[in-house]
Amino acid sequence: MEYDVVIVGAGPSGLATACRLMQLAQQSNHALSVCVVEKGSEVGAHILSGAIIESKALDELFPDWKERGAPLNLKAEEDQVYLLKDSDSALKIPNCLIPKTMHNRNKGSGKSGNYLVSLGEVCRWLAEQAEQLGVDIFPGFPAAEILYHEDNSVKGVATQDMGVDHKGQAKSSYTEGMELHGKYTVFSEGCRGHLGKQLIHKFDLDANSDPQHYGLGLKELWDIDPKLHQPGLVIHGSGWPLDEGNSGGFFLYHTDNCQLVVGLIVDLNYSNPYLSPFQEFQRLKQHPKLKQYLVGGTRVSYGARAIAKGGFNSLPKMTFPGGIITGCNAGTLNFAKIKGTHTAMKSGMLAAESIFTALNENAKDDNQLHSFEEAFRKSWLFKELYSARNFGPSMHKFGAYLGGAFNFIDQNIFAGKLPFTLHDRKPDYAQLLPAKSSQKITYPKADGVVSFDILSSVFLSNTNHEEDQPCHLTLQDESIPINHNLPIYAEPAQRYCPAGVYEVIGTEQAAKLQVNGQNCLHCKTCDIKDPAQNITWITPEGSGGPNYPNM
Repeated sequence: MEYDVVIVGAGPSGLATACRLMQLAQQSNHALSVCVVEKGSEVGAHILSGAIIESKALDELFPDWKERGAPLNLKAEEDQVYLLKDSDSALKIPNCLIPKTMHNRNKGSGKSGNYLVSLGEVCRWLAEQAEQLGVDIFPGFPAAEILYHEDNSVKGVATQDMGVDHKGQAKSSYTEGMELHGKYTVFSEGCRGHLGKQLIHKFDLDANSDPQHYGLGLKELWDIDPKLHQPGLVIHGSGWPLDEGNSGGFFLYHTDNCQLVVGLIVDLNYSNPYLSPFQEFQRLKQHPKLKQYLVGGTRVSYGARAIAKGGFNSLPKMTFPGGIITGCNAGTLNFAKIKGTHTAMKSGMLAAESIFTALNENAKDDNQLHSFEEAFRKSWLFKELYSARNFGPSMHKFGAYLGGAFNFIDQNIFAGKLPFTLHDRKPDYAQLLPAKSSQKITYPKADGVVSFDILSSVFLSNTNHEEDQPCHLTLQDESIPINHNLPIYAEPAQRYCPAGVYEVIGTEQAAKLQVNGQNCLHCKTCDIKDPAQNITWITPEGSGGPNYPNM
């Protein structure tokens, strides 16, 4: 199938790209064909975020979004930030000591501001706008392969074959994937997109960048007692149960309909191989500051997803012959704000404008989007990310206390304009210490009230994969987990995975790594954190993975 533009991924960035392209086409009376392929069973099925959304990019894309029925209904009304000192006590941080970037409370009655949303619902709404503008959207079709012209420029993508058994043989239900060719292809797959990863390597796009850094975000949605519900309350915090060598932070948002979302972000530069992000999340919920809202409530959904938090210093060159990488696939999340939706959307809108310019100019010389770099540098997106460039490195270098003090000075006093840039050039996977020099962590048993086991949690994610298919979690060397990772790091895959995908079974003399691909939430943590970089995540059969209703 031939299109002017092929977009991979129906997240905020990909859908904003599609909408902006068609707006430009209509404004200039220019015929344009655009398609979006999405690996989830429907738009939003694989979308997971906190989420507080800053409406800045949406205000630009659809100034009348409120009249169009966009699902941004609840503004952030109150900010609270806590440092959890131990399992029982918490210190409330005065708002005047919090970096300005972390303030969410809306002032005034205007439309713009910060909203508590389901990002899945926002993406479904964006998809409706895109389809009304004439975009073709194909959910359930994972882009499995990048197609190239003879000159090595990107030609498009091929979707995954369907009906292939675990041995790679065609079943009676076999359906060959299709090729989607575009004059330009946009890769907006989200954090650690498997095609984006290939493109960065092939075109050496990160040659002048720091390594990308990541966190693992775990999230639950709860129905709670109406008497405890405070719509618009935003709580952030750090500290217990994580420590200086294993950092991160939590969030608890009171959304509408007597629901709240609670979650923990564990920085994937942690050093202790015995740490389990899932179990740390379950421990966190036992703290009185969070537990007070959860007791008597009902947990209705669970999910997990890696987030790119390297910021400005880790951005790769986004363009290459025949296409562009946008949004969280490039790492545009502003971790100083703990927000990435508005930045992802803006990167997609800038990409759309550059593509439209190139199509009108009929650029054939090298098929590069030359106008993008200048447009990006002139945009508020560049300014915002640049001003936050020291936020993550300072936390990694100085820890939560000194790093937090540095960020207060950097953001509140100097507005991100200090005349130097901090760097963090050690990849997350290289941070693990050997098991023999690390302290084992004993986690308490789930109480079934506010803490739960991993399999019942995965059940709430509605995750499903066709069982008889090739495993989409591939090992470059099948001997490494047992012969290398197990003796040195006590095989951390069995703990860092938030879905119980990896298990070491058998006796010590005959141990084996079992991969339960059916459980996979597509979070990409294994692809990021494996100390040997031996695990590669590839696309499973279409519609596989979680089916989040409104995460």
